[in-house]
Amino acid sequence: MFVRAYLRASTEDQNAERARAELTAFAKEHGHAVASYYVENVSGATLDRPELQRLLADAQPGDVLLLEQVDRLTRLKDEDWQQLKRQIEDKGLSVVAKDLPTSYQAFDVKDGHDFMRSMLKAINTMMLDMLAAIARKDYEDRRKRQSQGIQQAKDEGKYQGRKADAKRHQKVIELRGAGHSLNDVAKLTGYSKATVCRILAQGKTG
Repeated sequence: MFVRAYLRASTEDQNAERARAELTAFAKEHGHAVASYYVENVSGATLDRPELQRLLADAQPGDVLLLEQVDRLTRLKDEDWQQLKRQIEDKGLSVVAKDLPTSYQAFDVKDGHDFMRSMLKAINTMMLDMLAAIARKDYEDRRKRQSQGIQQAKDEGKYQGRKADAKRHQKVIELRGAGHSLNDVAKLTGYSKATVCRILAQGKTG
């Protein structure tokens, strides 16, 4: 069994790496080590996620897909969630999420315990579907509130758009100036490589 941790943040200004230490400790508590991490800054409302697809390509039957929360995996519409769920099932992956206690047992099921594995799969499929629906509704509700808030701010002449995180941008510039590679800067700051390049370009012209 390989434990493959998936870490996702919705926007490039959020730190997708934030939960790495937490998931490492969580796996250790259950007697396992995380074999690999897949980190990206992409909305959970889209299937177009390169690191998630790389995880699925790397996975072997019996592996664990480890998450901080179910909504890190999906905020998808139902038809897209069903497609992703089929991919996970076809690969023989077990999903373990910190916010889904019934999923923890996947760490403990031994080879040959087919009945227990089938029971856990049935329970967790039901729970995953429920949490996936909740995550999607939360996404849609937040988008609606954001849209309403932006429109109200525009109507009142107060809308200024998203403000950049100046402190994190400065850290990008400092790390690059200290000789770190683009990949290292992206990893250390939680930005994508493309965002690191954009910040550095803005720094040169600012």
